[in-house]
Amino acid sequence: MRKAAILFMLFTILSKIFGFAREIVLAYFFGASNVSDAYIISSTIPVIIFGVIGAGVSTAFIPLYTRIKNLHGDREGIKFTNNIINIFLIITSIIFILSEIFTSELINIFASGFVGETLHLTVTFTRISLIGIYFSCLIYILTGFLQVNNQYSITVLVGLPLNLIIIISIILSANTNVLILAIGSVLAIAVQLFILLRFAYKKGFQYEFRINIRDVNVKEMINIAIPVIIGVSMDQINALIDRTLASQIVIGGVSALNYANKLNGFVQGIFVLSIITVLFPKISKLAIERKVNDLKKSVSNALVSIQLLVLPIVAMLVVFTKPIISLLFGRGSFDEQAITLTSDALFYYSFGILAIGLREVLARVFLSLKDSKTPMINSSIAMLLNIVLNLILSKFMGIGGLALATSISAFFATFLMFITLRRKIGSFNLKTVIFSFIKILIATFIMAIISVLCFQKISILWSQNLSLVISIIIGVVSYITIIYFMKIDIVSELFHSIRTKKKG
Repeated sequence: MRKAAILFMLFTILSKIFGFAREIVLAYFFGASNVSDAYIISSTIPVIIFGVIGAGVSTAFIPLYTRIKNLHGDREGIKFTNNIINIFLIITSIIFILSEIFTSELINIFASGFVGETLHLTVTFTRISLIGIYFSCLIYILTGFLQVNNQYSITVLVGLPLNLIIIISIILSANTNVLILAIGSVLAIAVQLFILLRFAYKKGFQYEFRINIRDVNVKEMINIAIPVIIGVSMDQINALIDRTLASQIVIGGVSALNYANKLNGFVQGIFVLSIITVLFPKISKLAIERKVNDLKKSVSNALVSIQLLVLPIVAMLVVFTKPIISLLFGRGSFDEQAITLTSDALFYYSFGILAIGLREVLARVFLSLKDSKTPMINSSIAMLLNIVLNLILSKFMGIGGLALATSISAFFATFLMFITLRRKIGSFNLKTVIFSFIKILIATFIMAIISVLCFQKISILWSQNLSLVISIIIGVVSYITIIYFMKIDIVSELFHSIRTKKKG
């Protein structure tokens, strides 16, 4: 799993760099304005309305397709895939028609603070963006199909043309017509689908029109997917409430939350998603084969790996919040107010990055064990806590309060999942995970001190941006050095593997 995860991570980094460049370009041309707010909400609505269903179907698809393929062969797996695609397309059409009819009402739910030109622009953008849900529908399923067939890299690399097309559309829209923003997003998703289809056909997929809603596998998939859909919808409702309150707090508040959240997503996408994407098909197979000890070891290694990779990044985001935002976004239309708003959100979001990463791993373990109700209940509790904290903290802390509420609820949800999973499968080397966490935390703390001291000294001589980059590099080198001597099993195994390859 480690080799596949590292390779997947490298491709993810490349794709995420382009994705983050997209946000930088958007910030440069539109800053934190009514246009960027309208664009972000119009992009969010299809994701929330349709994405919750797509996430549920995609998550349930992988273990079921794996079982069908193992028991009955590739042909039956492809039949099952086609059946799900066609059923999913019908559901998509219903969602599309209703969303086009009630677009204005949807926007009032998602951004109640929008009025006048901002509201009108958001309605127009959304009606165009909704076309993309047809392409997204197929992308969810084909991504699962390719991952089960060990085609991890292409599912990440399709992000490159996606982001490149969106970047071009942002530049063109700034100089011509803002509607190109929405049109470019739809075109980008269509290109992404076309690429995935080509690779799916190379792995034996062939489309055929077949619908059998009475298929026992479809019924089982629904049973697994519905709790996942409810669980994911809880997260989306949290995001919806955040954006709604942000639209009422300040103009540009939605954009500030989005930019900070995208930076968090950049970290999650590289280090957490890489591990989860490789882990999920493997633990699903181990669960089917009832290899409980191997499953526990895989989970333990994944949890330690996420701590190892995410904790130092969290530390850097906390101690260098404003310099990082200034470096990434501080140019063009992204003025000092936008920097302050986004920095405030990022600072408080950062505390929840590790909790969200660990929670995602634990959720996949429950799903591999065909228990989708536990993550659903967990998400529901976290949502209720987040709503309460949102309403309280936003009054006193503004945008930062919304981000802090998300982080606190994420920690609470992760804690509940740890307890529940231990009751379900017994000990999964939790002591090792905790001891590793303490060692990594110590190394992270020392790294943060070294980086801050370096930044203070270097910034006297050089510019803030150059000083920041040098300080972060020094901090990373010190972290790797300290971790090497901490005697963490997974680190020792990695360095041993590297030494063995060099000798070979």
